[in-house]
Amino acid sequence: MSSETPAAAPLSNAQVRKLKGQAQRLEASVSLGRGGVSPAFLAGLDRELALHELVKIRLHDLKDQRHEIGEQVARESGSHLVTVIGHVVVLYRPKPVQADASATAH
Repeated sequence: MSSETPAAAPLSNAQVRKLKGQAQRLEASVSLGRGGVSPAFLAGLDRELALHELVKIRLHDLKDQRHEIGEQVARESGSHLVTVIGHVVVLYRPKPVQADASATAH
């Protein structure tokens, strides 16, 4: 019954607390409006997660469905849903480790 997907391993309570604290100092860098979760939105979110790991999404027209949307976006972007506060969803996706680039440099 155990799922052996390392990327989907749940965050510990300590990790969630730390990420929530870091997210308090962030501004929302992605907005989700009437268009919903489109391929263009997911592409932009993917770029933000690749750059920053921790991203805030402001929900404009879908406020009643914020928990469902947070779970959907996390699932489709391969990230962790850290929290949903008000009209903001916080996602975290760690950057992949690139051992080969550092080992062969210089």
